[in-house]
Amino acid sequence: MDWRDSLIAEQKLIIDELRRENAELRTRIAELERRLDINSSNSSKPPSSDGLRKKPAPQSLRENGQLPSGGQKGHTGHALKQVLNPDHVITHDVEMCSNCQANLTGQKAVHYIRRQIFDIPQPQVEVTEHQANIKVCVCGHRNVAAFPDGVTAPAQYGNHAKALAVYLNQQQLIPEDRLQELFQDVFKLHISTATLVEMSHAFSDLVKPIQEQVLESLKKATVKNADETSLRIAGKTEWLHDLSNKDFTHYRVSPKRGGLLDGLSGTIVHDHWKPYFKLKGVTHALCNAHHLRELKALEEIEKEPWAIKMAHFLRTINHTKDPPIEFVNLIYDAIVAEGLAFHESQPALSTRKNKRRIGHNLLLRFLNYKDAVLRFLTTPGVPFTNNQAEQDVRMMKVKQKISGCFRTTLGAQIFCIIRGFISTSRKQKRNIFNEITQAFTGKHPGFSV
Repeated sequence: MDWRDSLIAEQKLIIDELRRENAELRTRIAELERRLDINSSNSSKPPSSDGLRKKPAPQSLRENGQLPSGGQKGHTGHALKQVLNPDHVITHDVEMCSNCQANLTGQKAVHYIRRQIFDIPQPQVEVTEHQANIKVCVCGHRNVAAFPDGVTAPAQYGNHAKALAVYLNQQQLIPEDRLQELFQDVFKLHISTATLVEMSHAFSDLVKPIQEQVLESLKKATVKNADETSLRIAGKTEWLHDLSNKDFTHYRVSPKRGGLLDGLSGTIVHDHWKPYFKLKGVTHALCNAHHLRELKALEEIEKEPWAIKMAHFLRTINHTKDPPIEFVNLIYDAIVAEGLAFHESQPALSTRKNKRRIGHNLLLRFLNYKDAVLRFLTTPGVPFTNNQAEQDVRMMKVKQKISGCFRTTLGAQIFCIIRGFISTSRKQKRNIFNEITQAFTGKHPGFSV
């Protein structure tokens, strides 16, 4: 081999290397361009990540309904209405005739026109003093009357004040500093931030046994939803886990995302996070809202035709009453087979050995977890999506955006216990403030199944 042959061989090696690098760069550019096209409507990214200048605006996955917006015919409204027995009545008398100026003072009215104003009384703190008398018996023994339960200090806050503090702090997410200002401005009552924190701590101790019962009920429930999200605690990332259904909500924090519960039964609806499949004694149902978002990305960005068919198919069977399962399986399998054939005809990706395209991975999920995808058709009570858990988790992220991270793990645990109690109270259609007040009395009956 002379020098010319060596040069040609060397050039061939360089050309092959450049082609390989060029293919990798093309794949990398395509991936980066795909990330730019991802938003909250076609992925699991939160809406806050879209940005104000995101164009075009993400389109909702919800289909247009057949009815117009607003209240429908026959809907019971909630407009302000007069009451039969107002707290105060002020009568305005006609003293003179507007026509002949005759004196009408003392004449009996033939009718009244009623107008009512609904207002809130001027906030005012009431102080109730308890006096325990002391009596000395003829035998010389000194007897002291007993104070009611809960009256333990020379001066203390009542249950309504404590309930309002917990409600505003934990339900309305008002931070302690601003809550202290509110009590000072509205009630002329100075409560230190440390006392406000202690009120929440004491309340969590009271309702913790109730939430433990809620957890046991959820463990045994035939269908429950599960989700998790990150929390910043003492500068570190930890995880909040949610287990819920339409009647109950339970939150807990864990240093590990994979710190899942044991002793579960029934069906768990989730978003295909792999560790859930390690749970024993449960069946799985996958969130089809996640699938629809992923399919939308494949439709808009990758232009994969099978994704359009699968999205339409899932929406259709969700709105169809009692679709024939054999027919559903036939169409489902055909769409998956079409998608797999499409991806098998595509050139291999060169960036990494055996790397699959995103659409290919989703198809394999549809293939391998078909029963979990269609569980909402085969198991009564299983929802089409995991929206229940996602809705229950959403306010936890709002808390983090308002107040930032938790300073201690204990503070995060207190928040989870109280928010679980509040969420369950709302699902049970109970007045949250009344439930908090009743819990402070120590006589809360718990929640019904």
